[in-house]
Amino acid sequence: MHPPAAISLLLLLTITTTTNGHNITRILQKNPEFSTFNHYLTLTHLAGEINRRQTITVCAVDNAAMSDLTAKGLSLETIKNVLSLHVFADYYGAKKLHEITKGSTSTATMYQATGEAPGTTGFVHITDAKGGKVRFTPEDNPSQTDVVFVKSVLEMPYNISVIQISQVLNSPEAMAPTSAPDLNLTSLLQREGCKSFYNLLTTSGAIGTFLSSVDGGVTVFCPSDDAVKEFTPKYKNLTAEGKTALLLYHGVPTYNSMGMLRSSNGLMNTLATEGANKYDFTVQNDGEDVKLKTKVVTAEISGTVVDDEPVAIYRIDKVLMPRELFKATVAAKKGDGKGDDAEAPGPDSSDDYGDDDAADQKANSGGKVVASAVMVLFVVVAFL
Repeated sequence: MHPPAAISLLLLLTITTTTNGHNITRILQKNPEFSTFNHYLTLTHLAGEINRRQTITVCAVDNAAMSDLTAKGLSLETIKNVLSLHVFADYYGAKKLHEITKGSTSTATMYQATGEAPGTTGFVHITDAKGGKVRFTPEDNPSQTDVVFVKSVLEMPYNISVIQISQVLNSPEAMAPTSAPDLNLTSLLQREGCKSFYNLLTTSGAIGTFLSSVDGGVTVFCPSDDAVKEFTPKYKNLTAEGKTALLLYHGVPTYNSMGMLRSSNGLMNTLATEGANKYDFTVQNDGEDVKLKTKVVTAEISGTVVDDEPVAIYRIDKVLMPRELFKATVAAKKGDGKGDDAEAPGPDSSDDYGDDDAADQKANSGGKVVASAVMVLFVVVAFL
């Protein structure tokens, strides 16, 4: 391989492999003047949300500006709403800020994305003002004109931009008193079409595992009452152990917001996962739609019951059936004409199933980056 070609290959691989993610905590740690802002990003769990986004702008404020905010005596949930307003769902580096088309634009924030902001109150107006200043104004507080761009802290086009602004954005809606989220999983699971699933959890005793997972974060995929009713004949034929495993299969021992589910594809372990018992499924998203694929059935999230970290409960349109309990019928459907003794009745012919082994799928974008690097290698070598 000629030296120039080798250098080109290394550059391409470097570009490909270094576009995988960012860590806002580490970025801000290099700037002590933002230590309070950084602390509250961690305390409110916004740091994790920021790190999962692929294109984002964080408007940091220094310790003096943050002291004005913390002196207001706001609850942690309210501070989270305020700081969410400082995270834009688009990339704005210094150059882009000074080249805004027609001098003004409006951008959505993480506060808007959470669904907490009514109407358009989660938007921020950006104005390229006279004298080279760039001004930021909350949608619901047009009188605030003193928040301006100070400097660029870090830019990774077009992944993340961290900039400093002069003051905290004062949004009356974001600063409205917010109570702490209701973490009573027992009452939450009895809301909006999840009562039948809750009854199964309580009668089987599986509810205890869900309740003990709350402090560390839990995501529950609750089949609708209609889905549970349709599945009842199969459920009755399961052993007691099989019933517990199936119910635990609908819980994930980590918090996953809807934004997180929509921005990632891959495997998810469940509360039923233990040792050799994988009991995992694959998350697949298509725009705003999120589907959960097992080897037996594909379910779709049809609604959000609650999404308040550390608890998220989503309603799904089918009962998730793990291949560990329905493996015999799946094997037969693949056309081998065989099938081990199943622990439970197999799925109806109308149920979906995948041909790809879920264990072979990647749970994060790391696999995609490696694959991209390999593709680049083949392309470059082909032209040498």
